[in-house]
Amino acid sequence: MKVLVGVKRVLDPQVKARVKADGSGMDLTNAKMSMNPFDENAVEEALRLKEAGVVDEIVTVSVGPVKAQDSLRQSLAMGADRSIHILTENELEPLAIAKILKTQVEKEAPGLVLVGKQAIDDDSNQTGQMLSALLDWSQSTFTSKLELTKESATTTREIDGGLETITIKMPAVITVDLRLNEPRYATLPNVMKARQKPMEKIKLEDLSLDVSARLTILETRESETRSAGVIVNNVAELVDKLKNEAGVI
Repeated sequence: MKVLVGVKRVLDPQVKARVKADGSGMDLTNAKMSMNPFDENAVEEALRLKEAGVVDEIVTVSVGPVKAQDSLRQSLAMGADRSIHILTENELEPLAIAKILKTQVEKEAPGLVLVGKQAIDDDSNQTGQMLSALLDWSQSTFTSKLELTKESATTTREIDGGLETITIKMPAVITVDLRLNEPRYATLPNVMKARQKPMEKIKLEDLSLDVSARLTILETRESETRSAGVIVNNVAELVDKLKNEAGVI
């Protein structure tokens, strides 16, 4: 079985996001970027499936500018077999990404697609679900445990208030949660080897897709700074502050 894994380059989670002066979006000038953490879990799970003999080939796909190849190289250094880079300088919405991934699924014919449950930059949590709909494939979202056979996948999902275990038919699109695994570290020798692994480059225009934007960002602003907490001496003082200052009781 071949597995296709979606990978996105995002602002490093350890870096504080800055808003542009005109409020038109995030300022990424000279900002440190990295692979989306949820996508790292997706790559790691694909590698574990290959090590278990369930998967034969791992193909990672990313959509974005030339620098998006850094994340693809990281996936190759972790152990993916080859990568596909869809080149574009435009910011694309989840539906557009799902359409692009659909073209690569149709070309590569994988039995499984793994993507992170969301990207930490826009938190849309839509691409996997939209791809499943476009392909008319089974789906499991927020997956924290995966058991796979050629005919079906049994997954444990993170849901409000607990966990849910379901069995779905293959082929399938599965979006993964951080609890699924702990991604491995790409060693220096593997980083060097990754430079020799194949990476196909495709211009977005060559796919002849409608990727026009359907949303307009009106304003971007930083969240309000939270005030420092207060230490109380006893329960009576806590109740008094909740009632008279916070107004929550």
